[in-house]
Amino acid sequence: MEYIPAPWRGKYVRQVRRKKGCIFCEAARLGDDAASFIVHRGRHNFIILNKFPYTPGHLMIAPYRHLSVFARAPKEASDELADLLKLSLRVLKKAYRPQGFNAGLNLGRSAGAGVVDHYHLHVVPRWPGDSNFMPLVSRTRVVIEDLDQTYSRLAPLFAKEAAGGEGEKGG
Repeated sequence: MEYIPAPWRGKYVRQVRRKKGCIFCEAARLGDDAASFIVHRGRHNFIILNKFPYTPGHLMIAPYRHLSVFARAPKEASDELADLLKLSLRVLKKAYRPQGFNAGLNLGRSAGAGVVDHYHLHVVPRWPGDSNFMPLVSRTRVVIEDLDQTYSRLAPLFAKEAAGGEGEKGG
């Protein structure tokens, strides 16, 4: 296996090993959205960048309430989650012009959930050929921008779009 140096991930990896709590609850409580990569806050849910993105702009929508079972989510929280998905699709379409999206919940470890105790919805912009040979032959993923760049690109668009920004509303 070939290794590609990624020194900027060292700080995060060292923190992950020490942390015992929920990554979503901790990010929501931190109070520094840029440091937590929270690009938008709703009343019941927030939108956060995935620290291990599949593609640039890979987002997650998570409730503030620590809850593992989506079926037990209060109606107002699940309704807002759907609205935030729509908002995310509009923003990502403007920012990256993807040709498609994956959006989904991985509920339970056997379904692929990395965080089992706190449900969250993944929103992944997609392009033809975005999953190149690197993950298959070398177990390496190549992402074209770092999280700081993604945050700087998306946070202002979320603020504008949530305030009733102009432009295409499709997604």
